Amino acid sequence: MAVGEAVKRLHWGCGTITPAGWINSDLWEHPGVDLCADILDGLPLPDDSVDYAVSNHALQELDIYDVEVALAELRRVLKPGGVLRLCLPDLDRAIAAYLERDGDYFLVREWETIAGNFITQIRWHGYNKTLFTYEFAEELARKAGFGRVERAAYRESATTFSEITALDTRPDESFYLEAWK
Repeated sequence: MAVGEAVKRLHWGCGTITPAGWINSDLWEHPGVDLCADILDGLPLPDDSVDYAVSNHALQELDIYDVEVALAELRRVLKPGGVLRLCLPDLDRAIAAYLERDGDYFLVREWETIAGNFITQIRWHGYNKTLFTYEFAEELARKAGFGRVERAAYRESATTFSEITALDTRPDESFYLEAWK
């Protein structure tokens, strides 16, 4: 990045969370969405144009075989050395809470049974099409062409981009992954 050049950062799958200073992209139009586009058709951004990208709880809404396509598209728009930070619902944590009968873990409390709340939460009322463990997300990132892939912690990053964790949410039910182009 040249001296004085502004950092370009993409917030993909932003929904209604559209912070200033980000390129906010979503499938649906909302106030503050800069790019309304289907990632499977390609984002209207040039190759190698974004320093880093963040996505929180959006990738799981894609069909399992479309996830790699979306990750490859996010990789395409990243500059060489750019980083993708993902926050995804952690299936391993949900299974552990279910097996431990920890009803407090589940945000969904619509059912009398832990099983009903577990199933509704991991499917998120039918919106989630793909479930993730860190191991599976790492595999998909590598298949999409990312070289270095690491697990990250809530509000912590191995990158030099200090604001890459600014959009972190839902630490109790999520895992974080960072992948470098």
